[in-house]
Amino acid sequence: MLINGLQKTTLLDFPGKVACTIFLGGCNFRCPFCQNAGLVLAPADEPLIASEELFRFLKKRQGILDGVCITGGEPLLNPDIEALMTDIRSLGYLIKLDTNGYFPERLKRLTAMGLVDYIAMDIKAPLGEYARAVGLRVFDAAPIEESVRHIMSCGVDYEFRTTAAKGLITRDGFIAIGEWLRGAKRYFIQAFRDSDMLICKRLRSVEDGCPPPIALLAEFDGNELHAFADAVRPYFGEVGLRGVD
Repeated sequence: MLINGLQKTTLLDFPGKVACTIFLGGCNFRCPFCQNAGLVLAPADEPLIASEELFRFLKKRQGILDGVCITGGEPLLNPDIEALMTDIRSLGYLIKLDTNGYFPERLKRLTAMGLVDYIAMDIKAPLGEYARAVGLRVFDAAPIEESVRHIMSCGVDYEFRTTAAKGLITRDGFIAIGEWLRGAKRYFIQAFRDSDMLICKRLRSVEDGCPPPIALLAEFDGNELHAFADAVRPYFGEVGLRGVD
């Protein structure tokens, strides 16, 4: 198991819980707004944490931490994800899984095994605009739709979330997402922040997976983000903003 990072304490990543966050490398998407370019493009070149070190830490924090967040990259790409989650569960921790939703069968297996207590699925764009939002020329959205249906019906607590990057999504796009996910329990809009770590600044050409005009990505201001949240509020049980003052 290649573990590329460990945030030892977070009060934000696992709603209502004190947790740590494990970062796994590799992803099947090339979302231009992604801040984890190193994890996605070259995880083998990133710092590694041995499984033994991780579990020494988790054993020491038993009774202090409530849960473990597993994020990426895309965690469900990892063939050892089930074993990792089983070992974490054996220590009594709750588990939150972050996913892009492209592997519904793997997600179904993990939830059926009782290994997931909270799912956070990224909704990159309205269905018809997914290819551009994930940096791919061609995209089959059927797995995304299947994961959404499963998450909304499986009984595991969950949220959906979208990063709001100017140049990739508009108010109409958020309305389309609301229509698609109508009735979902929680939906969060995350503020895009420009940085040198973005995938679209690390990819050398369109062929690498960053279609134009992604170079024009920009940040929405707080007023715009609040307006998007107001626009989708009728569709969801709870709507929130992240990364907004």
